[in-house]
Amino acid sequence: MLPTITVDVGTTSIKLCMFGAGGGLVASARHTTPTVQDAWGEIYDLESVTEAITGFIRGLDPSARATVKRVAITGVGESGGLVRPDLSLASPMILWHDHRGADYLATLSAADRALMYRITGLPVNANYGLSKVAWASGQSSHPGDQAQWLNIAEYLAALMSGQRWSEYSLASRTMALDLNSGKWSAEACALLGLDAGIFPELRNALDGSTIACGYARTAGLPDDVLIHVAGHDHMVGAVGAGLQHGELLNSTGTTEGLLFLRDAPSLDESSAQAKLANGLSCTGAEYTLFASIPTGGSAFATLQSMLGLTADQLSACIGTLHKRYVAGQVDLGAIPLVLPQFRGSPPPSKRATARGVIAGLRTDTSAEDLVLGCFLGMALQFQDVLRLFPTQPDRVKVIGPASLNPLWLQLKADLLGTPLSVSQLNEVVSRGAQALASGVPCDWDDCQPEDVLVNARQNALLGEWYAEIQPQWEYLKGVPA
Repeated sequence: MLPTITVDVGTTSIKLCMFGAGGGLVASARHTTPTVQDAWGEIYDLESVTEAITGFIRGLDPSARATVKRVAITGVGESGGLVRPDLSLASPMILWHDHRGADYLATLSAADRALMYRITGLPVNANYGLSKVAWASGQSSHPGDQAQWLNIAEYLAALMSGQRWSEYSLASRTMALDLNSGKWSAEACALLGLDAGIFPELRNALDGSTIACGYARTAGLPDDVLIHVAGHDHMVGAVGAGLQHGELLNSTGTTEGLLFLRDAPSLDESSAQAKLANGLSCTGAEYTLFASIPTGGSAFATLQSMLGLTADQLSACIGTLHKRYVAGQVDLGAIPLVLPQFRGSPPPSKRATARGVIAGLRTDTSAEDLVLGCFLGMALQFQDVLRLFPTQPDRVKVIGPASLNPLWLQLKADLLGTPLSVSQLNEVVSRGAQALASGVPCDWDDCQPEDVLVNARQNALLGEWYAEIQPQWEYLKGVPA
């Protein structure tokens, strides 16, 4: 491994790390992802973003900073903005969940949508970059200024290197990349009235650019440092986890991702109907098949707000529930059924307007019951989404905040009847970014995994419970938004 500074721009926070040559963590920091509202929705506060990153680098011990060979940047996949050749912005830097471009998709016919999936491997959705590009292009007062679309990670790399480029895994989240050719699709872009030239050259995560002299001076970095766009955070996490074919990466954060590596894209009617998202790996050499559940770690904030609990109180509640659950002291029949669509629904509906539903409340329902019901509902959603994939996993690798939630993990293992291998290393995504920039693979054992085994008694009880509630669960999923 090469001494590397990693930048991971997440929905909730920006994770900043420096790793040494041996892969050990030298320093780290976390900042709430700074955003502001414009007239259409939520955008990045770029001045605060760049200040946080540069401040972290400048704050490193000078002797450590002098050893840095790489800066590797990763982040959420569908954010971005139009950036001119001089790196000034021709549009806001839009967040991934912003739907300001949705109207550009509304006129697409069923045939257009089917064509889009065959080309890009993505179901038509306003989360993906293409509709945002159309919106930004339509808003631009200078359409001929050679502005190009960059993801937030690609934009930060451009500021550090002076060059604009797009990385393959991020490009495959734009709904503008032809998966079969690995090139920008003029046909997909034309469906929204765009020219494919609005997207920059493509590079894989292994190809870096030399740091710009001005940024090297500002950040106090050596002038031979290479800047890498490591890629889409979930895909980079797969690298950090040493994901192999046949294994499932369960990447938990604000949202929850399910990811398989594939030898070829899955573009058949079944995958299209399930709205599974195909993509390219960070090296551009392998394909990915991915689905995202909008409610993941964000459920913690929802529960805190709903129940008036502090973070410590909620953590204590989860710990108590876990002990009661594994001891067989929970009456599943008394737990309310929670459909945790707090941020929209997962595939196959993918409705941003979907809302959560709680059924089965009683006069004696407690806050603990609602917390347990929420995590049971999240496990049920995971099971539903996993069943959409054409293959089932030989092994499930879990990374992210879920590793700190024994209740969530045990419920998932028991409901699926499948043991989980759970990373105890906090920053697997950042570790993957260092590995990509260094050009070396990662080993799952280095993530210090621990197994969550299936409790046979609880597995049987959950099976009986699911058989009873399944009709109601299906009904709740069909409730109009």
